[in-house]
Amino acid sequence: MTTAVTSTTLGPRASKLRVALVRGPIVSTARSVNNEATPCLGLAYVSAYARAHGYAPTIVDAIGEGLNRYWPLPAHPGYVCQGLPFDEVLERMPRDPDVIGFSAMFSGEWPIQRGLITAMRREFPKAVMVAGGEHVTALPEYSLRDCPALDVCVRSEGEHTFYELLERLSEGRDLAAVNGIAYLDNGQFRANDHMPRIRELDQIPWPDWPEGYLEKFWAAGKSYGIVSERDMPLLVSRGCPYQCTFCSSPQMWTTLYRLRDPDDVIAEIEHYRTRYAVTSLQLYDLTAITKKSWTVEFTTKLLARGIDLKWSLPSGTRSEALDHETLSLLRRTGCNYLVFAPESGSPSTLRRIKKKIQLPRITASILEAKRQGIVVRANLIIGFPHETRREVFETIRYGLKLAARGVDEVSINIFSPYPGSELYRELADAGKIQLGDRYFLQLTSLNSDYTRTNPLTLNPVMGPRELALYRISFMLLNYLVGYVLHPGRIWRTIRNVFLSRHAAATVFEHRLKDALGRKVRATG
Repeated sequence: MTTAVTSTTLGPRASKLRVALVRGPIVSTARSVNNEATPCLGLAYVSAYARAHGYAPTIVDAIGEGLNRYWPLPAHPGYVCQGLPFDEVLERMPRDPDVIGFSAMFSGEWPIQRGLITAMRREFPKAVMVAGGEHVTALPEYSLRDCPALDVCVRSEGEHTFYELLERLSEGRDLAAVNGIAYLDNGQFRANDHMPRIRELDQIPWPDWPEGYLEKFWAAGKSYGIVSERDMPLLVSRGCPYQCTFCSSPQMWTTLYRLRDPDDVIAEIEHYRTRYAVTSLQLYDLTAITKKSWTVEFTTKLLARGIDLKWSLPSGTRSEALDHETLSLLRRTGCNYLVFAPESGSPSTLRRIKKKIQLPRITASILEAKRQGIVVRANLIIGFPHETRREVFETIRYGLKLAARGVDEVSINIFSPYPGSELYRELADAGKIQLGDRYFLQLTSLNSDYTRTNPLTLNPVMGPRELALYRISFMLLNYLVGYVLHPGRIWRTIRNVFLSRHAAATVFEHRLKDALGRKVRATG
């Protein structure tokens, strides 16, 4: 047990512990156009699981309570936060919480999360401070030592591990038997065995959304992908069966991939239709569509139930299960926005990053989705440590071909060495990454600010300025090609950005609308 936890002497207790779940503000550069506020689905799941076991968590979301509120970071010029300042987060906390759980998903926001945890420690010196998410899963020892106010890291899938931790703390017993956590024991780092992944996803309660919480995002026009009047976050799966070297998912989720029963998903959707009158569903899954049989069953049941909603997959998906039949069913059931993730137009790069796709197959799926009338986006990455200029140009050429053939959005990002990924480990072992606030903040700005040259790029052939030039040049050419060859999009963008309050056909339109709204508020 950690020294900090021991000193709190929480248990044994006859009643359930008082629990608060906290998300800090978003961090971005001052000129960012691509770091949007979204509902905190992770904390909603953790809260629902704890509530099902007799706890009554309070969710305090600095982002949801402070939408469109921006404040600078004096210690880090050029960076801003969106959300409530720390003092206002503290004001919204329940009295005398026993355990405070923090969402620490993104390494790019760690310096701010650390500051928030430290502020909470000063305000609630007896509470046990717990953090979970991809950042602390990838860097548990670093996080504990970098933030002395933090007591416990919950690694990987959080619901059951957090519940087991609450039970152990309630009993006043040692933490050594709680699988899935990490902590410092008198300065010695301890990482208990991993908690097995939850295999029966239908046993996990649906997310616990606080009263009035989602409505704030809808009123502000905030959404993960394209925006409609009332967009609902939804998960139909967990994990990803693939092992891309640039992705931290294998460490966070392992490669165990589980799909929910279609009937359970549809029951959740029908609940949201009744409870919230939602207008659109947004699947937050890492890899939502991998099994054709599941997709066919799900969409067929949507049609049979007469569920008439728009839905989209803004995270990115693969091509194997998306043929004419499945894409036709997607379109018939209201799928209006589909993101593909080929990642590269270079076959040699795809092999090195273990992206097990065939470019001809995914290209055929992309073009078939366009023929079906679905708005399509393709995500690409350049600047991997091993890439040559020729391989980068192959990706740029591939992206421009997609734009010319009607793909609505083609996005190129620069490789980011995210903690927990295979490439991060290789670069760290080679001494090319120095952990610290500068590194973390560069992660959050690398692909959210088109105007910024980021020194974090780690390609030995092409420097940060060169890669930034390729990226901005591609973006301009991509939209020029799209608007010239498909001029109907010009009016669509004008209508969605300037004339409609809750409409966007693409993420570009959504982000542009939000950026213009921010500028108007700043000058108003």
